[in-house]
Amino acid sequence: MAFADHLQQLPSITHLAALELIDSTGHVAATIENKPGKAGSLAVYAALAAQHGGINAAAAQQGLDLFAEHTDDARAHPGKHPNIDRLLAVVASGQGYTVRLIPA
Repeated sequence: MAFADHLQQLPSITHLAALELIDSTGHVAATIENKPGKAGSLAVYAALAAQHGGINAAAAQQGLDLFAEHTDDARAHPGKHPNIDRLLAVVASGQGYTVRLIPA
């Protein structure tokens, strides 16, 4: 299934302005905003956090599956898809994130 097909099955993110990823030291490691070009990543990360209680290795692996064809592109072109690169790093390191949802 393609990424666009997966997005159709994820919960709505209209109630979110953004999502923050908090690292193990309590610092905001990244913010994913609800804006064109980022909304798909926000939907994936929000769904993963709801299901897994954060972004751990299992959530990251599921996220890589959801990103579908974009995951292969991210592996071939590191840096092109930072939100996928982050999931690859979580799978490799086991170091995940706490998620803070920012309401719209």
